[in-house]
Amino acid sequence: MDEKLWEIMSQKINDALSNVDEIQTIVKSLGKSSSENSTFSYGIVIGRLYNSFYYQCRRILKRSPTEQEFLEFLSILKQKEGEILEKLEFNKK
Repeated sequence: MDEKLWEIMSQKINDALSNVDEIQTIVKSLGKSSSENSTFSYGIVIGRLYNSFYYQCRRILKRSPTEQEFLEFLSILKQKEGEILEKLEFNKK
């Protein structure tokens, strides 16, 4: 993955983790039960990150991501999965 793209995606992950309260507000406004809360919140985070990844590829690389870049993005998500879930669970109200 392009180094600049990797750096931006790392920042986007950190941004998503620092905005967990915002995500929880979205989840609560949709009336999700507490058992659905973490899963739905995780889906929102992953959706935001995928959107950022795709947008940044288009902005920085001037093209859609390749399959290899997508697989590298998935690898980054897998590495951060525990951290993301922990943060979402920690802020669960």
